[in-house]
Amino acid sequence: MQWTLVVPLKPLARAKSRLSDTAADGVRPGLALAFAQDTVAAALACAAVRDVAVVTDDVLAGRELAALGARIVPDEPGGGLNAALAHAAAVVRSHSPECAVAALNADLPALRPTELARVLDAAAEFPRAFLADAAAIGTTLLAASPGRELRPAFGTDSRARHRASGAAELLVPAVDSVRQDVDTGDDLRAALALGVGPRTAAVAAGLLIPGQSGT
Repeated sequence: MQWTLVVPLKPLARAKSRLSDTAADGVRPGLALAFAQDTVAAALACAAVRDVAVVTDDVLAGRELAALGARIVPDEPGGGLNAALAHAAAVVRSHSPECAVAALNADLPALRPTELARVLDAAAEFPRAFLADAAAIGTTLLAASPGRELRPAFGTDSRARHRASGAAELLVPAVDSVRQDVDTGDDLRAALALGVGPRTAAVAAGLLIPGQSGT
C-alpha cells in the first residue's frame, strides 16, 4: 500500500517554545524548520510513501519544503492542529479519493525511511491506527486506510484519545526514529543520540546542549 503523508507545521515564529532552555528565541524558528526538512526528506525517501503534503501558512517553510518535493496545503480553517489535519486530508483525497492517508509529526529529525515503512506496513492491516511517541503519552503517526476518515485527536494525552477513538495502537519494535519527536531539550538530546538528519545536525552544532558531547 502506498501512502500520502500529511505533515502539520505551525508558523516557525511560534514553534518549539518548550525548547527555550536549549535554543534562544532567534534560533528556534530555524531549528523547527530543520526538523521539518529532515522529517519530510526522510518521508519522501520511504518506499511506502507516494507523496507528502505539508499543511502550513508559513511562507518560508512552505518554500523550503516545496523545494524538497512536498505539496503545500494552506491552513485554511485556522482552527488548530486537528482541524488543519482534517482539512489537509480532505484536500489530498479530493484529488485521490481512495488513497491511504497518514498524519506524521513535523518534528522527527532522526526519522529513518526504513523504520517509517515498517510502521506504515503495520498500519495497513487496520482501518485506523496510530503510533505512540517515545514518552508513550502522545502520538507521532495516525493512519487511515482507503475509505476511512483520519479523525485526528492530537494534543494532550493523544495516545489515550486515539485509542478511545477506536484506532489500533501499533506495537512495532525497533522504530525509535518514528517515535522520537522533539519538544524539549531532553527530546533533542535523544534524537541526536539516534542520529539526526543533516539540517538538524547543522543547526544543533551551534547549540550548547548539556549532556551532549557532540552531534
